[in-house]
Amino acid sequence: MQSFDTNITNSDQLMKPAKAIDAGRVEDLPHGSSKTVELPEGRELALYNVNGEFYATENFCPHKGAPLADGILCEHIIECDWHGWQFDVRTGECLTVAEKVKTYEVVIEGGFIKVLME
Repeated sequence: MQSFDTNITNSDQLMKPAKAIDAGRVEDLPHGSSKTVELPEGRELALYNVNGEFYATENFCPHKGAPLADGILCEHIIECDWHGWQFDVRTGECLTVAEKVKTYEVVIEGGFIKVLME
């Protein structure tokens, strides 16, 4: 008989199912644009369309809290509208200083944009 250890000590082994947030229809976010997605608990995401590929990050710049969705999107780089900090929307890495914004996986289902939350 095989024994199974039910005491998991590594929290990385515990998988939480992702929750899909409806972020609108694909045709409502044109190429090269971004928008704010408001979440039920009051948080916000920034959603980007880069040449038909969709990306999502938290919406606030870590510098002074500016909404990133209001920034200037040039290919995969969003530039904060307030002080020019630049972030790669694919990774969240800041190109200006040693900061980062959280990113989220985006999937397309039946013409709808879904952001997968933890």
